[in-house]
Amino acid sequence: MIRNRNAIRLLCLFCILVHPAINANLEARTIIGQRNDSVSHPLIRHQLGFDIRPGYIVSTHSFLQGDNAQQKKIDQSLSFHFKYAFRFSKESNLGRLFPHTYQGIGISYHTFFSPAELGNPVSVYAFQGSRIAQLSPRLSFDYEWNFGASFGWKKYDELSNPQNVLIGSKINAYINLGFLLNWQVHKYWKLAAGVDLTHFSNGNTHYPNGGLNVIGGRIGIVRTLGVDEGPGPITSGRLFIKPHVSYDLVIYGATRKRGLIGDDVSSMIPGSFGVAGINFAPMYNFNNYFRAGLSADAQYDESANLKEYRVGEYYSGDLKFHRPPFREQFSVGLSLRAELVMPVFSINVGVGRNLIYSGDDTKGFYQVLALKTYVTRHLFLHVGYQLSKFKDPNNLMLGLGYRFHDKR
Repeated sequence: MIRNRNAIRLLCLFCILVHPAINANLEARTIIGQRNDSVSHPLIRHQLGFDIRPGYIVSTHSFLQGDNAQQKKIDQSLSFHFKYAFRFSKESNLGRLFPHTYQGIGISYHTFFSPAELGNPVSVYAFQGSRIAQLSPRLSFDYEWNFGASFGWKKYDELSNPQNVLIGSKINAYINLGFLLNWQVHKYWKLAAGVDLTHFSNGNTHYPNGGLNVIGGRIGIVRTLGVDEGPGPITSGRLFIKPHVSYDLVIYGATRKRGLIGDDVSSMIPGSFGVAGINFAPMYNFNNYFRAGLSADAQYDESANLKEYRVGEYYSGDLKFHRPPFREQFSVGLSLRAELVMPVFSINVGVGRNLIYSGDDTKGFYQVLALKTYVTRHLFLHVGYQLSKFKDPNNLMLGLGYRFHDKR
């Protein structure tokens, strides 16, 4: 139990660390910009925003379909978001590299109209958005992602909340991706409206981990503080990187829960298990926004391949296991990686297959989704999640990374 709590606290810590990481990156890049810019302009543009996001809860379990204390469907959600963001000026180096990108921190209140069984959580998150296409001088098509932690859930409890088999912890990760139309109605004001997808889960650090998925819409307003630079396309003064190869080294760790199915009986293994890994990825930087390459991935999973080493039967109330050999809990794979590069953050996705392994649990394909937050030019925080065989939740990947030969 203590290890579970520590894992959840670690997840929250990494999410909360996003804010000082932004500040550290901002200060470093501002100094660089001040040295290089020949024209005296404010290097940072600030903005405040407010969103209302109604949504439809995807029905993934009988609990949401009416098998709950209310005896009715739980299929609606509503959230309110207050956000602070900053953009780099078009006269700064980062502004010339990424002229339409903004990033910041937000706080939101969520209701699923079932406070007794799900609660009304509050989320604290980092977010970033940018332009996909300019549709007219005052209208653009943009994207925005949110990533953070949500607090205040009513979790599963055998006695007080036995039907809620979706939420197993009071603190869960909050992940959101939205696509929106952004209309510049005034030089200081923007209206935004669009659709988004939201996922809540605990990253397999506690049981149950069914998670909650929401498809919804959003409408919001943004107020720019200070002089706005206008909505139109930017062509002059742009900076472009030279294509080159950089190298990312990531070391990570986490804990996870594990369940077993055998003899037609499903059982949870008591306690939590440690996970540790290392990735080394040569990445080719194609342009300002995109890099891709191969990653060599090694991971040790303390819970892997326990099935064949159990003591007793699955229906036993106290499952015990002998420790498997190291070779059955260690694997090495190769993955294809692609990365969306932005100031402060990068989003990395990968699909790989283990090449050195022993046992069914480490056999086959794995998938990775990770957020990198730059603390300095080369050092970054790494918050990721790994799936197994395209469907099974595997483990969190919380760690640090360092980038070599970065010519950005």
